[in-house]
Amino acid sequence: MLQDARPPFVPDGASGMTILVEWPPGDPGTPPHRHSGPAFGYVLEGAVRFELEGEPERVVDAGGTFWEPGGDVIHYQDGNALPDARTRFVVTMLCAPGEPMLTLVDEEELARRAHLRAPRP
Repeated sequence: MLQDARPPFVPDGASGMTILVEWPPGDPGTPPHRHSGPAFGYVLEGAVRFELEGEPERVVDAGGTFWEPGGDVIHYQDGNALPDARTRFVVTMLCAPGEPMLTLVDEEELARRAHLRAPRP
């Protein structure tokens, strides 16, 4: 078993999507965002800089897993932690019906919720 997580919810009527993400060396990844349902990931190659609201930033190396509950939680980072090699990971996400799989968070909301972000290293 690589990961055992119990998400707080799965949206009624959710659909699933699995994607392959590839970041070139040093790529910061997707800007702060959230998902409408839980997401589960596995790092195939490289290392992912991963940060969820309320949790400290961490690096997930190849062979490691991550998950996020979705919903209101902001996903701050999912970029390549390596400056000199690509990173590849697979993510399976469950999406609430009629909602986008990923929604970017604007600067105003980030400022309002800054107190919920874990201290930066």
